[in-house]
Amino acid sequence: MKKIEAIIKPFKLEDVRTALTEAGITGLTVTEVKGYGRQKGHTETYRGAEYNVDFLPKVKLEIVLAEDQVERCIETIMGQAATGKIGDGKIFVLNVDHAVRIRTGEENDEAV
Repeated sequence: MKKIEAIIKPFKLEDVRTALTEAGITGLTVTEVKGYGRQKGHTETYRGAEYNVDFLPKVKLEIVLAEDQVERCIETIMGQAATGKIGDGKIFVLNVDHAVRIRTGEENDEAV
């Protein structure tokens, strides 16, 4: 099993979710997060005063799936989340050693 963690722009969330569902990838966790990479934030003006916005709003998707679904998942996220501009996000792939469904006790692939 693998865990996909994707950081994307918030306005792309619905497009990505819909495409993942159509690709047969079900079950994901979404968290509103803030951060920065090469964008390094930006400057805004509020009531005539400038201030730095160091952390930009993003959305983090977490998806645990079978190894044979990883490439399809990555391609789907990239296809829907890309705008071609800086700050489109990142995708990370991690190993999952063990998973348990709390309600039934099912483990690993059956739990996902």
